[in-house]
Amino acid sequence: MFTAARLVAALCMAGLGWLGSDYVRTLMPESTAFGYFNFVNLAVGFFCGWIIIGPRAGRGMSSAISHGITGTVAMIFWALFLQSANEMTRLAMRHRYDGPVEALGAIFEIGVGYGSMLVNGGFILLMIAGALTTGILSEITSRHWR
Repeated sequence: MFTAARLVAALCMAGLGWLGSDYVRTLMPESTAFGYFNFVNLAVGFFCGWIIIGPRAGRGMSSAISHGITGTVAMIFWALFLQSANEMTRLAMRHRYDGPVEALGAIFEIGVGYGSMLVNGGFILLMIAGALTTGILSEITSRHWR
């Protein structure tokens, strides 16, 4: 079902995904080829806002903040998973793994490596501010447009 709260949550999370991607670019080595990095994370943010935060809007401000944090954590998880799977596929095409089980296990090893780069004060503050903003804006939207 389409609601204004879903749309606002999806757009806020998409923006947060884009801003977070730009911030992560500054944390990575300069030689990193990012490709569609920002666009993939934008899409992940959009769907997390649409599926996780939007339908739960309208339950009060404290719940809205909680849902914003939940949606942001889910966005980070899925973005890490997709980017790790992409990197594993790139390495698998270069025959770096002996079999499919080793390649699937590498997704999690790569994800832990990428996740360790995200333990940065600025990134964490950006995600917290984005989570709070998304939750509050979706709650306000739910109250005003039903």
